[in-house]
Amino acid sequence: MIAAELDFELPAELAAREPAEARGLRRDEVRLLVSRGEREPSHHVFRDLPQVLAPGDLLVVNNSATLPAALNARFDDDGRPVVVHVSSELADGSWLVELRRPVAGSTAAFSTGSARPSSNGSETETPARAGRRLRVPGGSLTLLRAYTPRLWVVSADVPGAYAEYLEHRGRPIRYDYTDRDWPLSTYQNVFASVPGSAEMPSAGRPFTGEVLAALAARGVLVAPITLHTGVASPEAGEPPYPERFAVPAGTARLVEYVRAGGGRVVAVGTTVVRALESSVQDGHTRGAAGWTDLVIGPERGVQVVDGLLTGFHEPRASHLRMLAAVGGEPMVRIGYEAALRERYLWHEFGDVHLLLPETYNL
Repeated sequence: MIAAELDFELPAELAAREPAEARGLRRDEVRLLVSRGEREPSHHVFRDLPQVLAPGDLLVVNNSATLPAALNARFDDDGRPVVVHVSSELADGSWLVELRRPVAGSTAAFSTGSARPSSNGSETETPARAGRRLRVPGGSLTLLRAYTPRLWVVSADVPGAYAEYLEHRGRPIRYDYTDRDWPLSTYQNVFASVPGSAEMPSAGRPFTGEVLAALAARGVLVAPITLHTGVASPEAGEPPYPERFAVPAGTARLVEYVRAGGGRVVAVGTTVVRALESSVQDGHTRGAAGWTDLVIGPERGVQVVDGLLTGFHEPRASHLRMLAAVGGEPMVRIGYEAALRERYLWHEFGDVHLLLPETYNL
Protein backbone atom coordinates (compact mmCIF):
# COMPACT_ATOMS: atom_id res chain seq x y z
CA MET A 1 0.00 0.00 0.00
CA ILE A 2 1.25 3.49 -0.86
CA ALA A 3 0.62 5.29 2.43
CA ALA A 4 0.44 8.77 0.92
CA GLU A 5 -2.38 7.76 -1.43
CA LEU A 6 -3.94 4.89 0.57
CA ASP A 7 -3.64 2.85 -2.62
CA PHE A 8 -3.50 -0.95 -2.85
CA GLU A 9 -4.29 -3.88 -5.09
CA LEU A 10 -7.60 -5.60 -4.28
CA PRO A 11 -7.72 -9.23 -5.47
CA ALA A 12 -10.99 -10.06 -7.23
CA GLU A 13 -11.54 -13.09 -5.00
CA LEU A 14 -11.90 -10.83 -1.94
CA ALA A 15 -15.18 -9.41 -3.22
CA ALA A 16 -18.14 -10.74 -1.21
CA ARG A 17 -20.32 -12.01 -4.05
CA GLU A 18 -23.26 -13.02 -1.88
CA PRO A 19 -24.63 -12.15 1.57
CA ALA A 20 -23.43 -13.99 4.67
CA GLU A 21 -26.72 -15.90 4.86
CA ALA A 22 -26.02 -17.46 1.45
CA ARG A 23 -22.61 -18.55 2.73
CA GLY A 24 -24.19 -20.43 5.64
CA LEU A 25 -23.54 -17.70 8.22
CA ARG A 26 -25.69 -15.44 10.34
CA ARG A 27 -25.36 -11.74 9.66
CA ASP A 28 -23.48 -11.33 12.93
CA GLU A 29 -20.95 -14.02 12.00
CA VAL A 30 -19.05 -11.94 9.46
CA ARG A 31 -15.50 -11.14 10.48
CA LEU A 32 -14.58 -8.04 12.47
CA LEU A 33 -11.12 -6.49 12.23
CA VAL A 34 -10.32 -4.14 15.14
CA SER A 35 -7.61 -1.52 14.56
CA ARG A 36 -6.05 0.29 17.52
CA GLY A 37 -3.51 2.99 16.81
CA GLU A 38 -0.37 1.63 15.20
CA ARG A 39 -0.58 -1.77 16.89
CA GLU A 40 -1.32 -4.96 14.99
CA PRO A 41 -5.10 -5.30 14.59
CA SER A 42 -7.06 -8.02 16.38
CA HIS A 43 -9.42 -10.46 14.69
CA HIS A 44 -12.98 -11.27 15.79
CA VAL A 45 -16.42 -12.17 14.55
CA PHE A 46 -19.01 -9.42 14.62
CA ARG A 47 -21.00 -10.84 17.52
CA ASP A 48 -17.92 -10.08 19.68
CA LEU A 49 -18.61 -6.34 19.28
CA PRO A 50 -20.20 -5.86 22.75
CA GLN A 51 -17.04 -7.19 24.41
CA VAL A 52 -14.83 -4.98 22.26
CA LEU A 53 -16.65 -1.79 23.29
CA ALA A 54 -16.77 -0.36 26.82
CA PRO A 55 -19.75 0.51 29.05
CA GLY A 56 -20.76 4.10 28.40
CA ASP A 57 -19.76 4.08 24.74
CA LEU A 58 -22.32 5.27 22.20
CA LEU A 59 -22.95 3.68 18.81
CA VAL A 60 -24.64 6.06 16.36
CA VAL A 61 -26.43 4.22 13.54
CA ASN A 62 -28.05 5.24 10.26
CA ASN A 63 -31.76 4.37 10.10
CA SER A 64 -32.13 5.11 6.39
CA ALA A 65 -33.85 2.27 4.52
CA THR A 66 -32.75 1.22 1.05
CA LEU A 67 -35.00 1.88 -1.95
CA PRO A 68 -35.08 -0.35 -5.05
CA ALA A 69 -33.39 2.40 -7.06
CA ALA A 70 -32.43 0.67 -10.33
CA LEU A 71 -34.73 1.07 -13.35
CA ASN A 72 -34.64 -0.53 -16.78
CA ALA A 73 -35.00 2.19 -19.42
CA ARG A 74 -34.73 2.93 -23.13
CA PHE A 75 -33.90 6.12 -24.94
CA ASP A 76 -36.99 7.48 -26.60
CA ASP A 77 -35.25 8.44 -29.86
CA ASP A 78 -33.46 5.20 -30.78
CA GLY A 79 -34.70 2.56 -28.30
CA ARG A 80 -31.21 1.97 -26.92
CA PRO A 81 -31.41 0.11 -23.56
CA VAL A 82 -29.86 1.66 -20.48
CA VAL A 83 -30.09 1.10 -16.73
CA VAL A 84 -30.86 4.12 -14.55
CA HIS A 85 -29.53 4.20 -11.00
CA VAL A 86 -31.59 6.79 -9.13
CA SER A 87 -29.40 8.51 -6.56
CA SER A 88 -31.72 10.95 -4.81
CA GLU A 89 -34.57 13.39 -5.13
CA LEU A 90 -33.39 16.99 -5.06
CA ALA A 91 -35.09 19.83 -3.21
CA ASP A 92 -36.86 21.09 -6.36
CA GLY A 93 -38.35 17.66 -7.15
CA SER A 94 -35.86 16.76 -9.87
CA TRP A 95 -33.87 13.54 -9.58
CA LEU A 96 -30.15 12.82 -9.59
CA VAL A 97 -29.33 9.71 -11.63
CA GLU A 98 -26.50 7.70 -13.12
CA LEU A 99 -26.87 6.03 -16.53
CA ARG A 100 -25.19 2.63 -16.86
CA ARG A 101 -24.65 0.08 -19.60
CA PRO A 102 -26.52 -3.24 -19.22
CA VAL A 103 -23.88 -6.00 -19.28
CA ALA A 104 -24.57 -9.72 -18.74
CA GLY A 105 -27.31 -9.25 -16.16
CA SER A 106 -25.45 -6.48 -14.33
CA THR A 107 -24.23 -3.02 -15.36
CA ALA A 108 -21.02 -1.18 -16.18
CA ALA A 109 -20.11 2.48 -16.12
CA PHE A 110 -20.08 4.54 -19.29
CA SER A 111 -16.88 6.27 -20.26
CA THR A 112 -16.97 10.03 -19.82
CA GLY A 113 -14.20 10.51 -22.41
CA SER A 114 -14.13 9.73 -26.09
CA ALA A 115 -16.25 6.88 -27.43
CA ARG A 116 -14.62 3.48 -27.20
CA PRO A 117 -16.21 0.30 -28.56
CA SER A 118 -16.60 -2.58 -26.14
CA SER A 119 -15.65 -6.17 -26.95
CA ASN A 120 -19.06 -6.78 -28.52
CA GLY A 121 -18.88 -3.64 -30.64
CA SER A 122 -21.28 -1.44 -28.64
CA GLU A 123 -20.38 2.13 -27.79
CA THR A 124 -19.19 2.73 -24.23
CA GLU A 125 -19.16 6.54 -24.24
CA THR A 126 -21.94 8.08 -22.15
CA PRO A 127 -25.07 8.66 -24.26
CA ALA A 128 -26.29 11.40 -21.91
CA ARG A 129 -27.03 14.85 -23.31
CA ALA A 130 -29.38 17.59 -22.24
CA GLY A 131 -32.91 17.18 -23.55
CA ARG A 132 -32.68 13.46 -24.25
CA ARG A 133 -35.67 11.50 -23.00
CA LEU A 134 -35.80 8.01 -21.50
CA ARG A 135 -38.76 5.68 -21.16
CA VAL A 136 -38.93 4.07 -17.73
CA PRO A 137 -41.62 1.74 -16.32
CA GLY A 138 -44.88 3.70 -16.29
CA GLY A 139 -43.35 7.05 -17.25
CA SER A 140 -40.36 8.99 -18.54
CA LEU A 141 -37.25 10.92 -17.49
CA THR A 142 -35.75 13.89 -19.33
CA LEU A 143 -32.07 14.73 -18.96
CA LEU A 144 -31.68 18.35 -17.87
CA ARG A 145 -28.00 18.97 -17.08
CA ALA A 146 -24.82 17.26 -15.96
CA TYR A 147 -24.25 17.35 -12.21
CA THR A 148 -20.87 15.60 -12.27
CA PRO A 149 -19.15 13.74 -15.15
CA ARG A 150 -21.12 10.67 -13.97
CA LEU A 151 -24.41 12.02 -12.59
CA TRP A 152 -27.25 13.87 -14.32
CA VAL A 153 -30.20 15.91 -13.10
CA VAL A 154 -33.46 14.74 -14.69
CA SER A 155 -37.09 15.75 -14.58
CA ALA A 156 -39.38 12.82 -13.80
CA ASP A 157 -42.85 12.24 -15.23
CA VAL A 158 -43.86 9.11 -13.31
CA PRO A 159 -46.89 7.96 -11.33
CA GLY A 160 -46.70 8.59 -7.59
CA ALA A 161 -44.18 10.24 -5.33
CA TYR A 162 -40.44 9.51 -5.54
CA ALA A 163 -40.13 6.70 -2.97
CA GLU A 164 -43.54 5.23 -3.82
CA TYR A 165 -42.67 5.01 -7.51
CA LEU A 166 -39.33 3.29 -6.89
CA GLU A 167 -40.86 0.86 -4.40
CA HIS A 168 -43.34 -0.29 -7.07
CA ARG A 169 -41.18 -0.10 -10.22
CA GLY A 170 -37.53 -0.43 -9.25
CA ARG A 171 -35.16 -3.15 -8.14
CA PRO A 172 -32.15 -2.99 -5.82
CA ILE A 173 -28.93 -1.62 -7.27
CA ARG A 174 -26.24 -4.22 -7.67
CA TYR A 175 -22.81 -4.32 -9.26
CA ASP A 176 -20.99 -7.01 -11.20
CA TYR A 177 -19.01 -8.32 -8.22
CA THR A 178 -22.23 -9.92 -6.92
CA ASP A 179 -23.39 -13.16 -8.51
CA ARG A 180 -27.06 -12.34 -8.99
CA ASP A 181 -29.95 -10.10 -7.95
CA TRP A 182 -30.96 -10.35 -4.30
CA PRO A 183 -34.31 -9.30 -2.77
CA LEU A 184 -34.64 -5.84 -1.24
CA SER A 185 -34.72 -7.34 2.27
CA THR A 186 -31.11 -8.41 1.73
CA TYR A 187 -30.18 -4.73 1.46
CA GLN A 188 -31.90 -3.61 4.67
CA ASN A 189 -30.43 -3.58 8.15
CA VAL A 190 -32.16 -3.93 11.50
CA PHE A 191 -32.29 -0.13 11.93
CA ALA A 192 -33.91 0.64 8.55
CA SER A 193 -37.06 2.70 9.12
CA VAL A 194 -36.86 5.83 6.93
CA PRO A 195 -36.87 5.01 3.17
CA GLY A 196 -34.50 7.07 1.07
CA SER A 197 -31.11 5.47 0.35
CA ALA A 198 -30.10 4.42 -3.15
CA GLU A 199 -27.59 1.96 -1.73
CA MET A 200 -27.56 0.19 1.62
CA PRO A 201 -25.85 1.85 4.61
CA SER A 202 -23.96 -1.40 4.84
CA ALA A 203 -21.97 -0.93 8.05
CA GLY A 204 -25.16 -1.67 10.00
CA ARG A 205 -25.92 -4.90 8.16
CA PRO A 206 -24.24 -7.31 10.63
CA PHE A 207 -26.31 -6.12 13.60
CA THR A 208 -28.91 -8.55 14.91
CA GLY A 209 -31.36 -8.48 17.79
CA GLU A 210 -29.00 -10.66 19.79
CA VAL A 211 -26.08 -8.27 19.29
CA LEU A 212 -28.23 -5.29 20.25
CA ALA A 213 -29.39 -7.06 23.42
CA ALA A 214 -25.78 -7.86 24.34
CA LEU A 215 -24.78 -4.24 23.74
CA ALA A 216 -27.56 -3.05 26.05
CA ALA A 217 -26.47 -5.53 28.73
CA ARG A 218 -22.91 -4.26 28.36
CA GLY A 219 -24.04 -0.67 28.90
CA VAL A 220 -23.33 0.46 25.33
CA LEU A 221 -25.84 3.03 24.09
CA VAL A 222 -27.33 3.17 20.57
CA ALA A 223 -28.86 6.25 18.91
CA PRO A 224 -29.99 7.00 15.33
CA ILE A 225 -29.34 9.58 12.65
CA THR A 226 -30.66 9.56 9.09
CA LEU A 227 -28.52 10.06 6.00
CA HIS A 228 -29.87 8.96 2.63
CA THR A 229 -27.01 7.60 0.58
CA GLY A 230 -26.66 8.33 -3.10
CA VAL A 231 -25.16 6.00 -5.69
CA ALA A 232 -21.46 5.35 -5.19
CA SER A 233 -20.31 3.44 -8.25
CA PRO A 234 -17.20 1.38 -7.46
CA GLU A 235 -15.51 2.58 -10.67
CA ALA A 236 -15.74 6.28 -9.85
CA GLY A 237 -13.35 7.12 -7.01
CA GLU A 238 -14.86 10.60 -6.87
CA PRO A 239 -15.42 12.89 -3.86
CA PRO A 240 -18.81 12.64 -2.12
CA TYR A 241 -21.54 14.97 -3.29
CA PRO A 242 -24.40 16.50 -1.22
CA GLU A 243 -26.71 14.09 0.61
CA ARG A 244 -29.83 14.62 2.71
CA PHE A 245 -29.45 14.06 6.46
CA ALA A 246 -31.10 14.58 9.83
CA VAL A 247 -29.57 14.42 13.32
CA PRO A 248 -32.39 14.31 15.91
CA ALA A 249 -32.05 16.65 18.87
CA GLY A 250 -32.18 13.63 21.21
CA THR A 251 -29.23 12.00 19.47
CA ALA A 252 -27.28 15.27 19.57
CA ARG A 253 -27.91 15.59 23.32
CA LEU A 254 -26.82 12.00 23.89
CA VAL A 255 -23.58 12.58 21.96
CA GLU A 256 -22.84 15.59 24.17
CA TYR A 257 -23.71 13.64 27.33
CA VAL A 258 -21.50 10.67 26.44
CA ARG A 259 -18.53 12.83 25.50
CA ALA A 260 -18.87 14.88 28.68
CA GLY A 261 -18.80 11.65 30.70
CA GLY A 262 -15.67 10.32 29.03
CA GLY A 263 -17.43 7.81 26.77
CA ARG A 264 -16.67 7.36 23.11
CA VAL A 265 -18.90 8.12 20.15
CA VAL A 266 -18.52 5.37 17.55
CA ALA A 267 -20.10 5.98 14.16
CA VAL A 268 -21.61 2.96 12.40
CA GLY A 269 -20.69 3.84 8.85
CA THR A 270 -19.12 6.74 7.00
CA THR A 271 -22.63 8.14 6.50
CA VAL A 272 -22.93 8.63 10.25
CA VAL A 273 -19.58 10.42 10.41
CA ARG A 274 -20.74 12.81 7.71
CA ALA A 275 -24.08 13.48 9.40
CA LEU A 276 -22.66 13.99 12.90
CA GLU A 277 -19.82 16.21 11.78
CA SER A 278 -22.28 18.26 9.71
CA SER A 279 -24.32 18.92 12.86
CA VAL A 280 -21.46 20.46 14.87
CA GLN A 281 -21.93 24.11 15.79
CA ASP A 282 -19.38 25.96 17.94
CA GLY A 283 -17.80 22.67 18.91
CA HIS A 284 -21.06 21.06 20.05
CA THR A 285 -23.41 18.58 18.40
CA ARG A 286 -26.82 20.06 17.67
CA GLY A 287 -30.01 18.75 16.13
CA ALA A 288 -29.81 19.50 12.42
CA ALA A 289 -31.40 18.57 9.10
CA GLY A 290 -30.93 19.44 5.44
CA TRP A 291 -28.28 18.71 2.81
CA THR A 292 -24.62 18.26 3.62
CA ASP A 293 -21.74 18.74 1.21
CA LEU A 294 -19.13 18.19 3.92
CA VAL A 295 -16.02 16.32 2.74
CA ILE A 296 -13.99 14.85 5.60
CA GLY A 297 -10.30 14.09 5.27
CA PRO A 298 -7.16 14.16 7.42
CA GLU A 299 -6.68 17.89 6.90
CA ARG A 300 -10.05 18.70 8.44
CA GLY A 301 -10.19 15.89 10.97
CA VAL A 302 -13.27 15.09 13.08
CA GLN A 303 -14.72 16.91 16.06
CA VAL A 304 -17.21 14.55 17.72
CA VAL A 305 -16.55 11.07 16.31
CA ASP A 306 -14.07 8.96 18.28
CA GLY A 307 -14.32 5.65 16.44
CA LEU A 308 -15.74 4.19 13.25
CA LEU A 309 -17.27 0.85 12.31
CA THR A 310 -17.28 0.46 8.54
CA GLY A 311 -16.85 -1.96 5.68
CA PHE A 312 -13.70 -2.23 3.58
CA HIS A 313 -13.43 0.37 0.86
CA GLU A 314 -12.13 0.31 -2.71
CA PRO A 315 -8.56 1.38 -3.54
CA ARG A 316 -8.29 5.17 -3.84
CA ALA A 317 -11.89 5.62 -2.61
CA SER A 318 -12.57 9.00 -1.01
CA HIS A 319 -13.92 7.18 2.06
CA LEU A 320 -10.36 6.09 2.88
CA ARG A 321 -9.52 9.72 3.58
CA MET A 322 -12.38 9.84 6.08
CA LEU A 323 -11.00 6.74 7.79
CA ALA A 324 -7.63 8.48 8.04
CA ALA A 325 -9.37 11.52 9.56
CA VAL A 326 -10.89 9.33 12.29
CA GLY A 327 -8.03 6.95 13.06
CA GLY A 328 -4.95 8.38 11.42
CA GLU A 329 -3.28 7.22 8.24
CA PRO A 330 -0.95 4.67 9.93
CA MET A 331 -3.95 2.93 11.53
CA VAL A 332 -5.72 2.68 8.18
CA ARG A 333 -2.60 1.45 6.38
CA ILE A 334 -1.83 -1.21 9.00
CA GLY A 335 -5.48 -2.29 9.12
CA TYR A 336 -5.76 -2.70 5.37
CA GLU A 337 -2.49 -4.58 5.17
CA ALA A 338 -3.88 -7.01 7.77
CA ALA A 339 -7.25 -7.28 6.00
CA LEU A 340 -5.57 -8.14 2.70
CA ARG A 341 -3.17 -10.58 4.34
CA GLU A 342 -5.94 -12.35 6.28
CA ARG A 343 -8.31 -12.29 3.31
CA TYR A 344 -11.19 -10.29 4.71
CA LEU A 345 -14.09 -9.76 2.30
CA TRP A 346 -14.94 -6.41 0.68
CA HIS A 347 -18.17 -4.66 -0.35
CA GLU A 348 -21.65 -4.48 1.18
CA PHE A 349 -21.94 -8.21 1.91
CA GLY A 350 -18.41 -8.46 3.27
CA ASP A 351 -16.62 -8.14 6.60
CA VAL A 352 -16.29 -5.03 8.76
CA HIS A 353 -13.56 -2.91 10.28
CA LEU A 354 -13.63 -1.10 13.64
CA LEU A 355 -11.22 1.79 14.09
CA LEU A 356 -10.76 2.76 17.75
CA PRO A 357 -8.52 5.29 19.50
CA GLU A 358 -5.35 4.02 21.10
CA THR A 359 -6.88 4.54 24.57
CA TYR A 360 -9.31 1.63 24.12
CA ASN A 361 -8.28 -1.45 26.05
CA LEU A 362 -9.21 -4.85 24.60
